[in-house]
Amino acid sequence: MSASNSSLQSATLAELATPCAVVDERKLQRNIERMQRRMDELGVSFRPHVKTTKCLAIAERQRAAGAVGITVSTLKEAEQFHEAGFDDILLGVCIAPDKLPRALALCQRGCKLTLVLDSLATAEALLAFGRDKHRFDVLIEIDTDGHRSGVEPYADLLLAIAQVLHDGGVTLQGVMTHAGSSYNCRDRAGLEALAEQERALSVLAAQRIRAAGLPCPVVSVGSTPTALSATHLDGVTEVRAGVYVLFDLVMAGVGVCTTQEIALSVATTVIGHQAAKSWAIVDAGWMALSRDRGTQRQAVDQGYGLVCAEDGTPLHDLIVIGANQEHGIIGRREGVDGGRVDLALAMPVGTRLRILPNHACATGAQYDDYALLSAQGGISKLTRFRGW
Repeated sequence: MSASNSSLQSATLAELATPCAVVDERKLQRNIERMQRRMDELGVSFRPHVKTTKCLAIAERQRAAGAVGITVSTLKEAEQFHEAGFDDILLGVCIAPDKLPRALALCQRGCKLTLVLDSLATAEALLAFGRDKHRFDVLIEIDTDGHRSGVEPYADLLLAIAQVLHDGGVTLQGVMTHAGSSYNCRDRAGLEALAEQERALSVLAAQRIRAAGLPCPVVSVGSTPTALSATHLDGVTEVRAGVYVLFDLVMAGVGVCTTQEIALSVATTVIGHQAAKSWAIVDAGWMALSRDRGTQRQAVDQGYGLVCAEDGTPLHDLIVIGANQEHGIIGRREGVDGGRVDLALAMPVGTRLRILPNHACATGAQYDDYALLSAQGGISKLTRFRGW
């Protein structure tokens, strides 16, 4: 949906043009308060990852709850949030050398921007660019779970990068990691073990840097599953997490939330049926839901999303089993016993439904706006942004 939904100023959910991204205000606020309370109890600063919503109004709620600074994934996010008054920003993706002029411009506008890198090549490029221009703040990314990127905490490369940065005049702030493989956990024991692995290896990396006589004041860890599962965070200074603010079906499958705690849904309308196949067709296809099938490898495959009644009550046997560009196909979850369902009778054309998404970040990215659903049932518009 590339254009803003003008009906977001409507009085009620039933008046929204579909498909539309809906955020339940009560669930949103509970999720924000739950995470902040947990970070306070664990004694660490919380730096939320705002890439999930890319929404200033939601980030302001997170800051009001006690968050210190924000994490972003793109320089566009950093620019937008800084313009709106967010001054302490961590760019959580390793910086590409060709983006350094843009990062410098942001710093020169007064932003306390921290960059991340995990290679000597990037460190040297940053030093060459920054010489006589700016003393960048930098974190070294640590690989604590073999998930994606980062330097292994035991590697000689870690100390080599730290030394090059320090000698070159960069402000070496410390280390950061993201335990992305936590998304593959399926039980509490596994989540707690991975949270401890994330903590321990990050602290080890910091200790090695300090033992070499180099500064390392910041130890930054985080993912939604590990943040909600860590039993202690000794040696950690801050936590980052993002999808917790809305939650989604993948997080429900991991076990860190219930479907009732998912704050984001896609409002949709039944536009037809295939009676012989027990299908209902809705106006939310993959352009509205995203192609993310993150639950496919979990114990419960939610297709392209879990179907709910218009009031948000999950219809647990019904999922979006297929998605074309603008058509979603609702059917019964494979393997569920219960016989053929007459969806033409249960969901006549014009029936309003809501779909819980697999991945809140990917679904939100399809929209320019969220419809914020208040406890009283009113609708207000929350603007988000897209792009890089």
